Parts: sequence; C-alpha cells; structure tokens
Amino acid sequence: MRYVMRFWFLFFIAVMPAVGQAPATTYRAPRLNGHPDLNGIWQAMNTANWDLLDHAAQPGPMWQSGAIGAVPAGQTVVEGGEIPYKPEALKAKQTNYSKRLTDDPEAKCYMPGVPRATYMPYPFQVVQSQRDIMFVYEYATANRLVNMGPAQKAGSDTWMGTSNGRWEGETLVVDVTGLNGLAWFDRSGNWASDKLHVVERYTRTGPDHLRYEATIEDPSVFTRPWTISMTLYRHVEKNAQLLEFKCVPFAEELLYGQFKKKE
Repeated sequence: MRYVMRFWFLFFIAVMPAVGQAPATTYRAPRLNGHPDLNGIWQAMNTANWDLLDHAAQPGPMWQSGAIGAVPAGQTVVEGGEIPYKPEALKAKQTNYSKRLTDDPEAKCYMPGVPRATYMPYPFQVVQSQRDIMFVYEYATANRLVNMGPAQKAGSDTWMGTSNGRWEGETLVVDVTGLNGLAWFDRSGNWASDKLHVVERYTRTGPDHLRYEATIEDPSVFTRPWTISMTLYRHVEKNAQLLEFKCVPFAEELLYGQFKKKE
C-alpha cells in the first residue's frame, strides 16, 4: 500500500507543472472596420497623477487642510522605477516640486498634455469612427484627434500636440509630437521640454481593460527614452458618461487675484 501511494504522489508531481503551463487564451477584442473596437469611457485607477514613481502617503501642499488634499501612497508606473533625468533637468524638477501649489499647470486649469491626460483622476472617452479616433477628456474639456490617415506634421506646438495613429495587430499606436513643453507629467513636478516625443500603445486585454504604454523621449531633458505602463478600466455602470469639469472659474483667483483692486 505504501508503494502504491508513493507511485501516485510521484505521478501528480510529474504532471502538475504541465497543467500549470497550459497556454492562456489570447483575448480578441470586438471589431470595428476590421480593427479592435476601443470605444468606451476609460479611467486609470492609480496614483500616477500625484507621482509617476513610488511614493509614500504624505501631506498635501496646503497643510492647513489636514488629510483633505493629502497624497495617497502609490507604486511606480515607470519601467525600471527611475526617470533618467540629466542633472540640470533634475534640479528643475525639484524646483517644480517646491512650487507645485501655484505652478502646476493642473492647478491653473491648463490642458493636461500627453501622456498626463490619460491618468488624471478623471475619465476620458474614446470615440472610434471608421477612420480617425477622438479622445475626449473630462478634465477641462480637453480633447485630441488621432489621425489614422497619412502622417501629418505638427503645424505648431500645442498643449495636446499632434497625434498620428496606426494599427499594429491588436494595438493602437499613437505617435505624438508638437507638444509645447508647458505641461507636467504629475503633481510632483516631473516635466519635459518642447522637444518631447511620446509614442503611446493602447491594447485591449479584456472586455473592460486596456493596457496603456507610453514611451517618452526628450534628449534635452533625459539621458535615454523611458516608458510608463498601466491598466485602464472601462466604466460599465448604468448611464456611464463624461460629466462637465470646467475648472477655469476655480483657477481665476490663483491666476488673476493679484490684479484685483484693493479697497
């Protein structure tokens, strides 16, 4: 009896790795004009908008507000866990951080730029037509059109840049140039110049999930290209929609309060 039990024990040990290594099925998204259908309202559920890198919970820039406005702890979305700044560029980042309460473009209700628009704590909608693709963001009613035809050069630098897209199998690849260098990557002051070049990749990995990757290149600020990646989640609740977040009135005192006539 002892030898029989030993036989079956060894048998299961031998077959279990094979069972565990069974290939997982690859998700195939619904099609639109022969390509993956990315339509929907999506949102990042991480703390990248506070800081792209690992960070502990900490008070916000206004200590008088207590826990309101505090920064939640978060894990890095940067591959390798490091942003490869040049020394002088790192000093500029540190200066940004010290002035984040007033200098962060988000506080001023400026356009978020790319890639920050993707992971702000607001949803955005992908509107995919038979040809081009529109991204509509709840924050500050920002939007951008992804041109899926012949690539177009940026006519001028703007907050949201010029986006040219193409399909690589199941992945939408968006090449973004013509960014004005005024946007930050997060509230901790990470930044780039107007030499910024971003290549985004959107891959639908399930009915309600997108994998988002963005490779960032700016030779005037960074020593090499670097990449962020994260999961985006589709809103599936009843009557899911973008709501208005027109923040210009909230920023008027910050921007123009100093010009008010004093009694």
